[in-house]
Amino acid sequence: MGILHGTIVDADTNQPINAKVHVLTSSGRFCHPDDAMLKRGPGTPFFFCEGSFEVTTNRGRTDVLVERGTEYEPNRVVVDMPAKGAKDVEIKLKRWYHPQDQNWYPGNTHIHYDEKETRPDDRLAIDSSVEGYNVTVVSVLDRRQLPYASNKYPIGVMNEFTTAHHVLDIGEENRHYGENSPWGMGYGHVMFLKLRNLVQPVSRGHILTAQFDPDYPPLCFCCDEAREQGGIVIWCHNGKGLEAPIAAVLGKLDAFNLFDPFWADPEYEIWYKLLNCGIHLPASTGTDWFVCSNNRVYVNTKAEFSYESWIDGMKSGNTFITNSPALDLRVNDHEMGQTVDLGGAGGLDIEGTFTSYYPIHRIEVIHNGHVVHAESWPEGKRDGNIRHKLNVERDGWIAVRAWGDHRDSFDQSIYAHSSPVYFDCGVQPAEREAAVQHFLKGIEDSLSWIDDYGRYSNDQQREDVKELFRKGKEAYSALL
Repeated sequence: MGILHGTIVDADTNQPINAKVHVLTSSGRFCHPDDAMLKRGPGTPFFFCEGSFEVTTNRGRTDVLVERGTEYEPNRVVVDMPAKGAKDVEIKLKRWYHPQDQNWYPGNTHIHYDEKETRPDDRLAIDSSVEGYNVTVVSVLDRRQLPYASNKYPIGVMNEFTTAHHVLDIGEENRHYGENSPWGMGYGHVMFLKLRNLVQPVSRGHILTAQFDPDYPPLCFCCDEAREQGGIVIWCHNGKGLEAPIAAVLGKLDAFNLFDPFWADPEYEIWYKLLNCGIHLPASTGTDWFVCSNNRVYVNTKAEFSYESWIDGMKSGNTFITNSPALDLRVNDHEMGQTVDLGGAGGLDIEGTFTSYYPIHRIEVIHNGHVVHAESWPEGKRDGNIRHKLNVERDGWIAVRAWGDHRDSFDQSIYAHSSPVYFDCGVQPAEREAAVQHFLKGIEDSLSWIDDYGRYSNDQQREDVKELFRKGKEAYSALL
């Protein structure tokens, strides 16, 4: 058996950098150091290393694939290993994307480690660095008091994992499950970031906590408490939750997580309907259980990086979500999150730009949930733009989304989606009535669930929840 010793360096600085490594022997065996931290999630197996690694392999041609986040080009080298002895190989990783030069900073707003994770501190330290996050949010959660490894951390920013270029925040996933389809999603799930204290209860209801625990309080009450602490609220990966439309229309949300941890149509479709109701919600994303995808949200801070400037950028809506490609959007020279005041019917000059390591095969302009212009490249393009002029007579929003036919090392297809640019003509969009009616029907169904299936300690709790939903109903009715 031979010994393969590898070192990994940044191609521009020649300095050692940490990365994740896949070594495949000539016999097709994935090998790794005995004490290595292994990647979690689907796709190609990797181990993490701090700039160098050593593995024992059999004779023959050995594949070495090295990756670092999504801003570096993956590098694959083939090494002809001897039957005995050692072989050294240096692997250089080259950056294809430098977002921080334009004040774009990536983050993952949703991570947990389960009860089987034995090295959470080690994983937390290497995950954030290898993935290239500027912001990492790990959230506590409660499911029948299972001892999840990430629940050991105290709420708030962890200074021992925080540097001038990276912030680690311990937040909270506040949640509820129901039962009896079609309301099995319960109230839903929300993420609290930038908290000072835990918001109680973290979970409610007999499915998540204890046999006779009531379905109380609703998530919106806890959203208010998180906001009072100076935190922000992001709806996450449970778009069918009963409170999603309520929290959105009552202004309880600062952003909406999509494709969290992977593409899921319910969130995608509900987000579009909320936007058609005139509710401004920036796009965000995360990976949920471990870093099980390349999902990340890029936020423009307009200033030197800090957690405060990143949060402000998120709330402003100048964001895009991606698992690799970079997007930008301008509408009449307005950025994502801004509103173009047309003062009546007018024209929109739309330009979306992209750059990507994996080729992009299609990019689309979305107007109020409809594709109004698209361009495709069967051979793929790594950078380019899309331009479109649109005359509008009613209010609405514009976004761009991009697709690639390749798959990343998590076996997921390549995508990116911008947050919207909004525009105001003074006339409601034609799509609003259908969106409002969709949510009004959902609220009626929710009120039936509260009466027929909800479990409460007393009638006042049930009435409190019904009153919250009635306020949501009134707010949607007022939109028409």
